[in-house]
Amino acid sequence: MLDTLDLKLLEEVADLHGLPQGAYNIRKNGQAADRKTTANIDIITKKDKPGIDIVVKPGTKEESVHIPVILSQSIGDLVYNTFEIGAYADVLIVAGCGIHNPSSEKAQHDGIHEFFVRKGARMKYIEKHYGEGEGTGQRILNPKTIIEVEEDGIVEIEMIQIKGVDHTVRDTEVRLQKNARLIVSERLLTNLEQTAISNITVELLGDESTAQIISRSVAQDNSHQDFHLNMYGYSKCRGHIQCDSIIMDQAHVTSSPMISALNTDAQLIHEAAIGKIASEQLIKLMSMGLTEDEAEAAILKGFLK
Repeated sequence: MLDTLDLKLLEEVADLHGLPQGAYNIRKNGQAADRKTTANIDIITKKDKPGIDIVVKPGTKEESVHIPVILSQSIGDLVYNTFEIGAYADVLIVAGCGIHNPSSEKAQHDGIHEFFVRKGARMKYIEKHYGEGEGTGQRILNPKTIIEVEEDGIVEIEMIQIKGVDHTVRDTEVRLQKNARLIVSERLLTNLEQTAISNITVELLGDESTAQIISRSVAQDNSHQDFHLNMYGYSKCRGHIQCDSIIMDQAHVTSSPMISALNTDAQLIHEAAIGKIASEQLIKLMSMGLTEDEAEAAILKGFLK
């Protein structure tokens, strides 16, 4: 059964107000809490390790799968999920983890997600991470995402972590075949003593494959962020990396975008910028009646939107 706290965490990580429509699998404190399948989407418990197989039938349109994880106990949780997105399907997948840690012991979730996006399929994948709780125990989230995109496949990824996670290592690997497309949007905020490491590697293997990575982050207080964004062009392809960070207080940010062309027809671009909030932006908003704190909050909200 899901209680009030569970429902609050589901709202934070999956924008859910109650149980979702369509297929879903809710994992709570290391165990399956609730599940629903549809005629076109099956969810099967793995037999050899913790996790599930999600199978989307070829040609499935306008359906969704929600697979949130919630922790309200100080435990370590490891899960392996495999997704089969059938040819020419078009599906939304919403994942993510919410941790409420009221104790002095750490609460940790490690999720390994592997996707096979078949020919001509389209997938939007949203992953949100959130932490809260009055305890002193750490809230730790380590997602690993591996995606294989076949010919003409399209993948859009949103990775969001805005509040309450003490430590995270985020590993994302994507391989694109002929005419496959990828768009990655990453938004990250750290404060206090939090640390975040984001490793994204994209391989453009097929001709006319394209990829775009846009990473935006805000580092506050004494937090640390470390970004490694890598793109390899093995074919006639196009790729773009953009990494922008706002640094505040005594925070540290390192950004290392790297592009490697292994084909004379590969067109790859990277950009990286780290800086503080521009004073003219604050002055403009304060002239409209906002306090300095309100102006700062409005700028950060817009930057991470």
